[in-house]
Amino acid sequence: MDVNVRIAGEAGQGVQTTGNLLVGAFARAGMHVFSSQSYMSRIRGGMNWFDVRIGDEELFSGRRRADLLVALTGEALEALRGQLAGGGVALFDGSEARGAQALPFTDAARQTGGSAVMANTVAAGAVFTVLGLPLDDLSAHLEVLFKKKDREVVEKNLLCARRGAELAAALAGKVEAPGTGGAPRDVCNAASAVGLAAATAGVKLVTAYPMTPSTAVFAYLAGVAEEYGIVVEQAEDEIAAVNMICGAAYAGVPAMATTSGGGFALMTEGVSLAGMMELPIFILVSQRPGPATGLPTRTAQQDLNLVLHAGHGEFPRAIYAPGTAAQAYELTRRGLQTAHKFQSPAFILTDQYLIDAQTNGAALDRSLRPIDLHVVAEPAGDYVRYAGASSGVSPRAVPGGGALVVCDSDEHDEAGHITEDVRVRVRQQDKRLAKLEPMTAEALPPQLHGPGDAATLMICWGSTYGPCREATDALNAAGLPTGMLHFGQLWPLNVGRAAGEAIARAKRIVCIEGNCTGQFAAILRQQGILSGCELMTRYDGMPFTGEEIVERIRS
Repeated sequence: MDVNVRIAGEAGQGVQTTGNLLVGAFARAGMHVFSSQSYMSRIRGGMNWFDVRIGDEELFSGRRRADLLVALTGEALEALRGQLAGGGVALFDGSEARGAQALPFTDAARQTGGSAVMANTVAAGAVFTVLGLPLDDLSAHLEVLFKKKDREVVEKNLLCARRGAELAAALAGKVEAPGTGGAPRDVCNAASAVGLAAATAGVKLVTAYPMTPSTAVFAYLAGVAEEYGIVVEQAEDEIAAVNMICGAAYAGVPAMATTSGGGFALMTEGVSLAGMMELPIFILVSQRPGPATGLPTRTAQQDLNLVLHAGHGEFPRAIYAPGTAAQAYELTRRGLQTAHKFQSPAFILTDQYLIDAQTNGAALDRSLRPIDLHVVAEPAGDYVRYAGASSGVSPRAVPGGGALVVCDSDEHDEAGHITEDVRVRVRQQDKRLAKLEPMTAEALPPQLHGPGDAATLMICWGSTYGPCREATDALNAAGLPTGMLHFGQLWPLNVGRAAGEAIARAKRIVCIEGNCTGQFAAILRQQGILSGCELMTRYDGMPFTGEEIVERIRS
């Protein structure tokens, strides 16, 4: 079983703080956790909510309805009370019931802890009580959370949690909680997973002009910069950010930039520069709805075509799109390795939904394990930077390493000197594009979940993994054989034998994407992987849920 707790209110009211507090406490209790957020692009005001879904089995996506609603404003109560599940409970921070259970979290925080800031702790205590859970794990999590604070702060928060439990005593056990124990206590989101993977892979320069939702990765790397010896530079704009990592890569420093769609649009000339100079740059593009500023704090899968075709001219690149925090960790490292092995730009696509979603799982490896930079340590005396190679990958040396490393943004000969000789041009362009063959051979095939011979096959990529995984399990449990193919690498494409057979056997193929036009489905058709398919799209800025996909597959 599972329960969905929704905390809703205005920006600045502690919605996120309350949600994060519950995530940590539930995970500590051994429950499976999946959290997601919806927030408006305002520093204060508007209406935001934070869902914490808990279960006795692993969870992969959010839910549309809430079993327990904690409304911190009247607006939130009115807007979301209609999304309560049958038998659900609504709690309202106030003295007037308004059709909900009135529990004065803020007033109780002032009276018990001396500050309205602790209303989130009061609310958390109330939530635990409504779910019929003892406060032990919440109290233990508060001890850890505030261990660096003065002891008085810890005691006040413990008192506030107990006060919340007292306020909700009449509702104790009103919503049945799933069983506790067994789930991992460690909690992670994709932002910290990407950041940790980059740090442990040996990235030494990170640049960005902050932009939601990519800023979370940039902020994480700033937080671990001293631990891993990283220079974190907030550039004056995205053009400067990409040119900085191009310079760092030329000098032999592993570097990455973080941005979102609008910022990446400014980076495209720098991406072309990396293509011509054969520089191993790595860029995180965290997608959000466009065009232009669009919905800056919502989610989307609309930038695949932008990233695949960004830059003028033709040059190889690799694109990855994780579906979970664990995949984000693995694919970030792989993307950096690919960039350096093939001396080409590599990208990782995330989005607001995946960046913010928190789940519990095995602790990620924090040890420093630098990737192979594929740099020639002692180049020969006749070294030339862009020497011909059947693989397309020339020996890479860096300045100051005993060789003259010549480079230019114009077309160049093997030694790196500018040329307009058309024969040299063709030779160099063929050399660069020759990398695609070995890159494709090493590309990750999609993951198959569910029966490989199912008549219905769902194809998805990136953050739609979780909702599709949940839908696949639900459909199979209902006696409707359904398979799922999730692509974690979007370019170059290597379908693999098992996935190819699943596609060939399927009578119905549905491509599920968070965009209007089915961008990935179009690529699959263009590459001859699909001859046709149905599209299931969503582009309102909100994520898919497993239950939504089930309904739409069955309709």
